[in-house]
Amino acid sequence: MKQPIPRAADEEAIAAANSADTRCDRRRVLGVLAGLGVGTTVWQRALAAQVEERGRVTAEMIRQAEWISGIELSEEDRESTARSLRRTLRNFQELRDTDIDYSVPPAIHFQTAAGTDSTPGVARNRAALSESASPQRPMSDDALAYLPVRELAALVRTRQVTSQELTRLYLKRLRKYNPMLNCVVTYTEETAMRQARRADDEIAAGHYRGPLHGIPWGAKDLISYPGYPTTWGAPQFREQDTGATATVARRLEEAGAVLVAKLALGALAQGDQWFEGRTNNPWNPEQGSSGSSAGSASAVAAGLVGFAIGSETHGSIVSPCRRCSATGLRPTFGRISRHGCMSLSWTMDKLGPITRSVEDCALVLDAVHGRDGLDPAAIDRPFDWPAARELADLRVGYVETDTPADQRAELSVLRELGVRLVPIELPRDLPVGAILVMLDVEAAAVFDELTRRGDTEGLNSWPATFRRSEFVPAVEYLRAARGRTLLMRAMEPVMEKVDLYVGGDDLAITNLTGHPTVVLPFGTHERDGVRQPNSITFTGRLFGESDLLAVAHHFQGATGDHLRHPPLDELLAKHRETSTDD
Repeated sequence: MKQPIPRAADEEAIAAANSADTRCDRRRVLGVLAGLGVGTTVWQRALAAQVEERGRVTAEMIRQAEWISGIELSEEDRESTARSLRRTLRNFQELRDTDIDYSVPPAIHFQTAAGTDSTPGVARNRAALSESASPQRPMSDDALAYLPVRELAALVRTRQVTSQELTRLYLKRLRKYNPMLNCVVTYTEETAMRQARRADDEIAAGHYRGPLHGIPWGAKDLISYPGYPTTWGAPQFREQDTGATATVARRLEEAGAVLVAKLALGALAQGDQWFEGRTNNPWNPEQGSSGSSAGSASAVAAGLVGFAIGSETHGSIVSPCRRCSATGLRPTFGRISRHGCMSLSWTMDKLGPITRSVEDCALVLDAVHGRDGLDPAAIDRPFDWPAARELADLRVGYVETDTPADQRAELSVLRELGVRLVPIELPRDLPVGAILVMLDVEAAAVFDELTRRGDTEGLNSWPATFRRSEFVPAVEYLRAARGRTLLMRAMEPVMEKVDLYVGGDDLAITNLTGHPTVVLPFGTHERDGVRQPNSITFTGRLFGESDLLAVAHHFQGATGDHLRHPPLDELLAKHRETSTDD
């Protein structure tokens, strides 16, 4: 008798019966099917025989299920999708094995347009510099280019340097070093010079907008600005001009900042590979700059812009800042509006500054945070800089490691600063990796059209993820969202003990829970004959950026590793020699 083809409604039964990448026995399959009450006894035995025979998800099963998702795959894609789904089924089982009470809702928030207030309720552009800043203009252009925003702002405000001078300097450096770093997608020179002239005129007339007035910046090329392509790093969108002004770009323009370039990102915000190749680490151009805020971190670390805006869904600010030895802030989810920016995961995407100092992150955050009535996730919460609390009043957590606490360099610095150190344990009993299926499914939904028409060239490893995610049931997505709620709840008692914590190997956890993290250079290592700073992270309470940045700022001042700069001219000479030889 011909065996029945499994229906879509029976996928959960098959997955439960086939949770591991091993062959399944008939008795186990029958037990699962009977327990689930699926089908008649005859049907159960027929299906059990089929699963027993095949033992795991196969390309043929994928072919049979294609009608559900409305796509048609090649045989090669069916094979790769089957392999990926076998891993996904194991993740499903981890979540099924997690005890989630019926009362636990999914971690999904939706707010209608009618429920938003288009008038922001928090003040911006009111940050004061933490200390008196009155530097003298450096003797060399290189030294000027590497100054943090805090010092550049003082020079521009006192008219020792004009915005137009600074803009021309950064445009010149971008063009000089971009052949080596490959960090620029589009120069915005016409807009930049117009904005710089306006800044100089306003400052000369006594109308000073604040620390970002006249400071050149670069936008990760998923941030829309009219008149220029917003390519998302992908060949499919190379000519795309959305005509929109992203809220973050509009607010920076209102603060007087000068947009000089759209900076590279890995295709569709993945990695450092985009349609013009790889973006490189300015300390070692033979190495990629990591991603996906690849161009933003590379350009800032190389002194090619005053600051940049990046984005993070699962490491895209922290990772390239680590690689390039830049300072970056991934703010609390909902702190900065994402309107006018590419969506990857509606429930995880975050924008944040990449700079040369922690205080610069605070100055940029002050200009761009708060609700705009256009991104329903963006909300108003106070942000104060300088922070009001004394360091001695702050509790800084740390996760214990094999190295004794009294021998850890970062804890020694924190003790000297006078904070109270508290040992903590981060949640480790929930399947965080499995919960991240939410990111894959949301990304697949965003770019479903590309998958359906088979237009996936140049998208790094996204195509496999997109195809696999087409077969994830809604039940499993929502199960993951409920697991995410448990993770968020598990972080609450941890953060009740401390105001922030240092380190912790928490990238996946905190991107799912939405907690803010700042990354900064600390310590050094040598690679390929070049000594480059390592990095360290601090993570704060939800909307606790004031305390988080205060501790990180003082830590950075005590260590000074952010003052190191890559030997660009030496590396550029080697790059030119290599290019000539090729």
